[in-house]
Amino acid sequence: MLGDSARADRLLALTGLTPDALRGGLDNPAMLAAVLDFLASYEPDLVAAADALGIEPAELISARKRL
Repeated sequence: MLGDSARADRLLALTGLTPDALRGGLDNPAMLAAVLDFLASYEPDLVAAADALGIEPAELISARKRL
């Protein structure tokens, strides 16, 4: 999420989170759900994140549903 400056800026601005809070919340299901909700709300971000992870966008959506 933080590797792309435009996406990172948008995420931080919309959520009020800091980079440290994001990094610290990697084991927090609520934080993960918030990030996945953010990605799901804007398809270009969803596709870019999925490409960076080497997975299909649907896998991110599925992961959100499981949380």
